[in-house]
This record gives sequence, structure tokens and C-alpha cells, in this order.
Amino acid sequence: MSPLPLRFAAVLLTCASLMTAEAGAQEGTESEPPQEPPALRFALATDALPPLAERLPAEPRRALPVREGWREGRYGGSLRLLSRAGRDARDLVLLGYARLVVWNEDLELEPDILKSVEVEDGRIFTLTLRAGHRWSDGTPFTTADVRFWWAEVANNREISPRGLPPEMLVDGKPPRFEVLDDTTLRFTWESPNPLFLPALAAASPLFIYRPAHYLKQFHASYADEQDLTARAEAMGLRTWAELFQRRDRPFRFDNPQRPTLQPWINTVAPPADRFVALRNPYFHRVDGQGRQLPYIDEVILTRTQARLMAAKAAAGDADLIARGLSFKDAAVLKEAEDRGRITLRLWPIGRGAQLALYPNLNVIAPGWRSVLRDVRFRRALSLATDRDELNQVLYSGTALPGANTLLPGSPLYSAEDRRAWANYDPEQANALLDEMGMLWRDNDGIRHLPDGRRADLVIETADADAAETDALEVLTAQWRKIGIAVLIRSQGRQATRQRVRSGATAMSIFYGLTNGLATASMSPAELAPTSNRQNNWPLWGLHHQSGGSAGEAPDLPAVQELLGLYEAWASGPDDDAQEKIWRRMLAIHADQVFTIGLLGAVRQPVVASARLRNLPDEAVYLYDPGAYFGRYRADTFWFDEE
Repeated sequence: MSPLPLRFAAVLLTCASLMTAEAGAQEGTESEPPQEPPALRFALATDALPPLAERLPAEPRRALPVREGWREGRYGGSLRLLSRAGRDARDLVLLGYARLVVWNEDLELEPDILKSVEVEDGRIFTLTLRAGHRWSDGTPFTTADVRFWWAEVANNREISPRGLPPEMLVDGKPPRFEVLDDTTLRFTWESPNPLFLPALAAASPLFIYRPAHYLKQFHASYADEQDLTARAEAMGLRTWAELFQRRDRPFRFDNPQRPTLQPWINTVAPPADRFVALRNPYFHRVDGQGRQLPYIDEVILTRTQARLMAAKAAAGDADLIARGLSFKDAAVLKEAEDRGRITLRLWPIGRGAQLALYPNLNVIAPGWRSVLRDVRFRRALSLATDRDELNQVLYSGTALPGANTLLPGSPLYSAEDRRAWANYDPEQANALLDEMGMLWRDNDGIRHLPDGRRADLVIETADADAAETDALEVLTAQWRKIGIAVLIRSQGRQATRQRVRSGATAMSIFYGLTNGLATASMSPAELAPTSNRQNNWPLWGLHHQSGGSAGEAPDLPAVQELLGLYEAWASGPDDDAQEKIWRRMLAIHADQVFTIGLLGAVRQPVVASARLRNLPDEAVYLYDPGAYFGRYRADTFWFDEE
């Protein structure tokens, strides 16, 4: 086997290092068996459950947080969460964050459900499961569950009509899949696949395994197809495959009968206003004393209206909440903390920019298309943005002004990139617009585009963030000073996405880079036209996404270079080359202003019970990678008696 590439060093966990770490965690536990969770005593007494030694894998996961203030806890309690949507229980899958591999607190990949991962040449992945690991119903979890996914789900055209997930394809080709034994399997691609492991660790992950023993009863290869179809039609579905999909959906977590590997088991089927999840008696993680995790017995997820989230949080109606809260709620929450009802933390959000403007370079209006593709116009708008004023108005001066790029916590951070065209200079902005020929102004000072139409720029918002409209109102006054009239259109997220993709939208406002803490081994796909969900070039993204069968090929040299750089990164070069690619892509974005970042590192209110322990005091709030609270090991949170 050839030497392991350095970029996968954080992924490979050798047996020697694993045994060393776990030996230290087991010190002092040989004299007596580990304590059982009290919530399971009745089930143990009635033989409904076997003892702990028979429920844990032969080698459970023993890695624990090492942050200051973390300590082993006590069993018991119910963790109350609030949800704005409540259509399913996916928040529980984010909270538990059990994945084949996970991002740790240092944003390094490490095995979780897997015992180990070995990577050869960036293209051969040997995955080893934990011997003796079991699903939540006690059934063994083995490579047969991965084989079932591969043969009966991923490669079944009725269940997966689009074929394999894109992370499983390299140059359009699938891997060779091998089951070596009950705990060992291998995926082999012809070329490196740097997207594979991050996909397994994602907040919404690539689930390459299924509880075959449960799902076979809904699959036409194992049950009578006519009977399955009749059952599907009785539920208002069309085919047996739709019935199978309804019973599966591991991320939605909406089927209480489906076994899971998460720390808590959902017990309520939707529609519901309240989901209750109980501890998984077969969960694979333990603490330093060998006690099975999680510490908390039960998680209750309650649906509520978005407008009530802050009030309920301040009243202490949740033991842990962040989603649905915004910086403007901080003052009310601080008052509640002072009264002793809650504890309040303000974590910086890990996006490259909390809000960014997206000029749609694929807009159908010819006049606007040519103007938005002119880098001078994009630079002028950025220079005309007084980010310090926005910072004071929206976030009391606590945010980080600058472009939509990486944050200082990233090893790829460049202060030059964050400052590029982001200083407030309306004089230079006016000069750039004059240079473009936008000299004709109406009596109210609003310019006209080179084709003669008035520069009334409609910016569309889906109100994904509470500050979007406020930000646009400030920008309206700022950009009027350079002769650009801003018109604000607000509508639902789905309608906004459709208008952007159709080219009806000239500019939109949305969150900035998803991951502002990226490392060179993480995908730079956001920086190139790779998806039709990108608001600044949806048709170019669709072209790449569809393999050239839809959308439009990019015709701007800088965008073509970005796409070429991304494809070079995806080919799996060495660490140095990956870093150079990232830095070049970031530099192009900064110079070309393909998005106009406003403010980053905005503070996210995190409200918790005063009794909740092991929640970090200082941390970064980030969806992917890390699943919000997931990478901070919610299975080790516990309630103090005080």
C-alpha cells in the first residue's frame, strides 16, 4: 500500500493510536462493570434488554472532548428543544451527529460509527465497522447493511431514478464496491475522490447504509410487489418504491419503527407538534469510565411559531435553542439571563458572510445582464456599501465587515481578500459608473444603464435572515448616493429560488459562504459554478451539474478559470496544490466581486438551561461542517442537579 496522502491523515485512525487513546480512557474501570443508565433498569430487570457488555460494540468509540471545562457527567433528564418547522425530526439527527466519520471540534475528520478508515492514493477507501455494533433494535449492524444500500437502494432505478449520488461518482464513473467480511468493505475509484469522506460527515450526510432487516419488507426484491403496490396506493402513493422511500428517509427521522444508530430514537410519527426521542440502548459511544452515552435520557422537540421563539427561549421553555433566534433578540435574552432563567452565549456564525448580495450573471434582461457582468459595476456597488454603518445598525458594531470570503479562523484566511473592494469609497464608485458610460441621470439623481433604461435595481429577499430587509433599507440610502435606486421584493424562499433560476431576478440577498472556516482539503465548490442553487450564476451551475446537458456554459474568462480550478482540485492533487487552488479561487472572487459580502462573524444567540453542562462557552455556530451543536458532542451534555 502506498503512503497515505497527508490530506487524509486526520481520517486514518490506526489500531495502535486507537488502542492507546482508549487504554487511557479505561483506567480504573476494571474492578467493576460500568454503571448502567438508570432509565434502562426496568428493561434490564425484565430481560427486555441484555446487559451493557452485550449491547456495546467490541470496541466502542471512546474519544471524548478535551476542551476546557468539559467533564464527565451524570445520567438523566429531558432536553427540551424548539423547532420552527416541525414537519419531521431532522433536528434530532443534527443534534446526535452520529456519522460514519465526523468533523471534530478542530474541524478534522475522524471515525465515529466506523472503527477505522484507510485511504490509498486518495481513491481506495477501506472502511472497517465496529465488531458487535447493533442497530437500536438490537440487530447486528454489518457490511450487509452497506451491501443492501449499494445493491437495492443506490443502484435500484425505481428507488434512485437519478442514479448514484454525485459524491459517489468521479468523472461520471462509479466505484468498485467490495465486501471483504462482516466488518470490512472497500470502495475503489479510478481517480481520487476527495468528496467522499466529507459527504459521509456532512450535517445532511450521504447515508451509505440501511437497516436491511427492516427495509426488506418494503422492497420488491424481498416482498410481493403487488401487495406492496396495494399498500402504497392505500397511503395515497403510486408505487412500491414510494412506499419504500416513505419508510426510509434517515435524515428526516420520521419513522419511529425504522431502527437507527443515532444516540436517541424518535418515537413519534408526523404530523406532530411534539417529537419525543428516547436513549438508544445500543449506542456505540462511551465515556472515560466505560459508561454508555448519551447522558441525557430523552430529547423533546416541540414545534412553535417563528415569532414566538425568542419569547419562549427567554421564558426558559427550552433547554437548548439557537435556530430561530437572531442578534436582535440578544437584549431580551440578556434580561432573561440576568433574572436567572437561562444562560446566554453569543457564538460567532461560521459563514463567510452572514449576508451577501448575489448579482445574477444569468439574468434574462439584456441591459442588466451586460451591466452585472461588468466587474466595474459590481466593484462600484461594493465600494458604495458603508459596512461600518450596517454593522452599527444591525449588530451594534459586533460583526466583522468585509467581503464574502473566509473568516480569520480558517488557515486559508487572507485579510487582503476580506478588504478587497470592501472599503467605503463612494467617490471611486461614482468614477467606475461614469467610466461605464452610466452618465445620464434623472432629476432625482438616479442613473441610467448604458442601454438607456433607468437603474432601478430590484433586490429580492426570501427573508431567510431577520436582518435582510433592514440591511436592504440601509443599502437603499447608501446606493442612492451613487445613482442606483434599490427596490426591495420580498417573497417566499421557494418562489425566490425559482425566479433566480429562471433569470427573472437581477440580484438577491442571502447567506454568504456556507463554511467560512474551510481548509484546503474541503471542497471549494461554492466558489465555482457547480450548482443551479447558486444565486449568482444558476444556469452556469446547472450546466456543470447536468454534465453539459442543461443550462449554459460560462463565457466569462474568470468564471471559466474558477471552474477549471475546481475541477483540478476535485482530481485529488497533493496538499500543496489543493491549498494553491483554494487561494487562487479566493483571490479571483475577491477581485471580481462575484458576490458582495456585507458582514461576517455575526453573533448567534445560544440559549441554554442554567443546569446544562458541557455546552461550550465559546464556539463557532456552523451548519456544515459540524451540524450546529453536533460536533460539540451533544451526547455528552448533561444536567447538573443544582
